[in-house]
Amino acid sequence: MIVPQSLEEIASYLEQEGKFVFYFTADWCGDCHFIQPHMPSIEVAHPSFTFIQIDRDTYLDLAKLWDVYGIPSLVVVENGKELGRFVSRERKTKEEILAFLAGLA
Repeated sequence: MIVPQSLEEIASYLEQEGKFVFYFTADWCGDCHFIQPHMPSIEVAHPSFTFIQIDRDTYLDLAKLWDVYGIPSLVVVENGKELGRFVSRERKTKEEILAFLAGLA
């Protein structure tokens, strides 16, 4: 999982070819802590995606721009265009995330 150090770094992924999963999370988020231990196996199950962890509080303006208000949330981008999003205020399970990504693979 890539943890970007700047907004410019995040923007650079939008300019690259490939599929990127922008995983919005926050330290204080209980649902984020629930799913975090499953993220490595989700990454392994979907090697065609590059996973980028975005701290929602650090990049709040980006989260607002992308209409990401509930976390954890995932926005999938391919070649700079949004393919899909799993954005809600509900707790997400490993199975739901796997199914979501499988639909975009």
